[in-house]
Amino acid sequence: MKNKIKHLFILLCLIVILILPYFVFAQTAPLEKLETVGEFSDYKEIDRDVDGNNLTANAGRIVQVFLSLLGIIFLVLMLYGGYSWMTAAGDQSKVERAQNTIRRAIIGLIITVGSYAITQFILVKLLDHNA
Repeated sequence: MKNKIKHLFILLCLIVILILPYFVFAQTAPLEKLETVGEFSDYKEIDRDVDGNNLTANAGRIVQVFLSLLGIIFLVLMLYGGYSWMTAAGDQSKVERAQNTIRRAIIGLIITVGSYAITQFILVKLLDHNA
């Protein structure tokens, strides 16, 4: 009986966690407020195509897809490392291999995010310099 109650409680918690984001109510027009902030902060708008098919938009989409794929790879490596660690059954070599997988995944994520930040910083400075 205790197991059924425990499983029911876990199921209820999972349902609440999965359904809870649907009850978040956002503002209807937050962009209008951002436009007024941009006007007061002396923001210079970059010339853009009407369709958004310019080079910077395409490069941004490519970087976004690339970072999304790297995020998925990071998540898979973390899950694999955690699963390997949990199923090691006390074998020290398997535990070390799993820890190395997790460490390398975290280091890879740090390098990727750092390189993205550096690239964004340089591109913003170059575009700001030419404007």
